[in-house]
Amino acid sequence: MPPVPEHLDDGAATNIVHPALENQHNLDVDNSPLMGNPHFLEPDETEAVVIGSRANTKGVQEEDALLENGSQSTESEDPNIEPLCEAVVPLKETSFSIGLQVLFPFLLAGFGTVAAGMVLDMVQHWDVFTNVTEVFILVPALLGLKGNLEMTLASRLSTAANIGQMENAKEKWAMIVGNMALIQVQATVVGFLASIAAVIFGWIPDGHFLIEHAVLLCASSVATAFIASLILGLVMIGVILGSKKLGINPDNVSTPIAASLGDLVTLALLSGISWGLYKEMKINVFVNLIVCLLFIALLPVWFIIARKNPATRQVLATGWEPVIIAMAISSVGGLILDKTVSDPNFAGIAVFTPVINGVGGNLVAVQASRISTYLHMMGSPGDDIGLVSRKCPSPCRTFFTSDVNSRSARVLFLLVVPGHLIFLYTINALKGGHTTMTMIFMVFYMMAALLQVLVLLLIADWMIHWMWSRGMDPDNFSIPYLTALGDLLGTGLLALSFHVLWLIGDRDTDVGD
Repeated sequence: MPPVPEHLDDGAATNIVHPALENQHNLDVDNSPLMGNPHFLEPDETEAVVIGSRANTKGVQEEDALLENGSQSTESEDPNIEPLCEAVVPLKETSFSIGLQVLFPFLLAGFGTVAAGMVLDMVQHWDVFTNVTEVFILVPALLGLKGNLEMTLASRLSTAANIGQMENAKEKWAMIVGNMALIQVQATVVGFLASIAAVIFGWIPDGHFLIEHAVLLCASSVATAFIASLILGLVMIGVILGSKKLGINPDNVSTPIAASLGDLVTLALLSGISWGLYKEMKINVFVNLIVCLLFIALLPVWFIIARKNPATRQVLATGWEPVIIAMAISSVGGLILDKTVSDPNFAGIAVFTPVINGVGGNLVAVQASRISTYLHMMGSPGDDIGLVSRKCPSPCRTFFTSDVNSRSARVLFLLVVPGHLIFLYTINALKGGHTTMTMIFMVFYMMAALLQVLVLLLIADWMIHWMWSRGMDPDNFSIPYLTALGDLLGTGLLALSFHVLWLIGDRDTDVGD
């Protein structure tokens, strides 16, 4: 194939030669002295792969942050290769190192979803939730913002940190300010659209519409989305900068921590804000309208700030499709939640919904962030980097190859059962929910959780490579779709499990109490 040029930062280009990588494709780099030598490759020698790598200001290769430890050597032993050329294999991590880095954030995220489930189980009986049941439709849509915005922010900044784009202080703060302004724009718009979706989905089955409830939903949704995104965005920035200083791969820890805090913070804010505005609405009918107009009036300010930064200008123009579609998908899951929670036979579903949705979205977000970083190390979106085309999801290719992304998929899938067992035991110990933890319930719950994560990992493997081949940056597009699908699959499969359990006679006497 013809040489593929890669533009490197001035003064920071390093040519890396590895004589025996599996894909065996020629990738050239501009001004490479090795490629300029016609005798560098002899006819009987294995073809060389040359990968241009940006080094940061400290002279650390972009891939070095993803190596398992400093003792792993990737230097070539071929005497025909000049000693100045170092060989680096991207993402050289063992299953143990991946699991070790993911485990603690995964458990932290899980306990965050357990806390969110306990909160939802408690607030479902509040006046605002019983009288304005459309608030339940907002729950998955707003909890999904952690996938639409915070996890996407974490994935975007993790990639930037791993490829050396956040070493310079000026560039780092410009990227931070631009990204924070960007997610405030997206949060306000998505919060507003989520309230419209809640009103529509609430109106279609029942056929009645109350304008004061619609304005309440709008004010609660926009205020919750804005404040939650501000808090979680600042936390994500701190986590990524701290991870780099500690030598930890941000891809492994940033998205789980976003998940751990996202559900609890967002649900607590939604409950508190909607309850307060519902009480205030009885005294001042215009308070909800004023809240809506206040947050919408701030939109131009955040828009101008985000537009000034080159890193966020493109996302500001092209990044709306995934977050809006993801919000619509999550709202369908919210409609399922609204109908099941309203049924006394399925009242116990409330405490488990954030857990199953959060764990599934957490695990697939880690995988999506890792695959995206891996692809960015090999080239730019749209480049032909010699990887196998993902025409359709294949379980064998996703889980059973020696590829590092397949290895991480196996690790993440194996975390599902032990993780959920810990979270279910915690819920039971805290006496949360209205469902007894019987063996048959555990079996159906685990089947739903395993099927959810299996489907999500398969779709992630196909979707990210499909986006890459079409020149779309997976950091900006993949996670919103995947976490929204996780919400829909989790809520749907959980509701189906509860329905089957009810049909076969596993009916608790305390359900609905």
